[in-house]
Amino acid sequence: MAYIVAKYMVTAMVIVIASEIAKRTDKLGALITALPLVTIMVMIWLHVEHQGSQKIGAHAYYTFWYVVPTLPMFLLMPWLMARAVNFWLAMLACAALTAVCFVITAIAVKRFGVNLMP
Repeated sequence: MAYIVAKYMVTAMVIVIASEIAKRTDKLGALITALPLVTIMVMIWLHVEHQGSQKIGAHAYYTFWYVVPTLPMFLLMPWLMARAVNFWLAMLACAALTAVCFVITAIAVKRFGVNLMP
């Protein structure tokens, strides 16, 4: 149980630090949040928990493919914010766009033998 609590604490600490930095400096905050910190932490946790290289490699592989459909969101959000769209409405639009892009990506890469549907 202490191990799970430690994982929560370390993971939460990284997110809190990143959000605090983002409050102070846009560029550094964006750089830090663009880093695959969560993915790196997950791979470290998987390694520490003796999950094996197959599992860690599969995690990295699928993470790559799941990142692709999220990228348009990072263009839509600033565009909506510049037009004074309500934050929550903009977030909803970004989530919808990401879902649509995910379906399109999953269909497109399936032709190449990559199955992204959970």
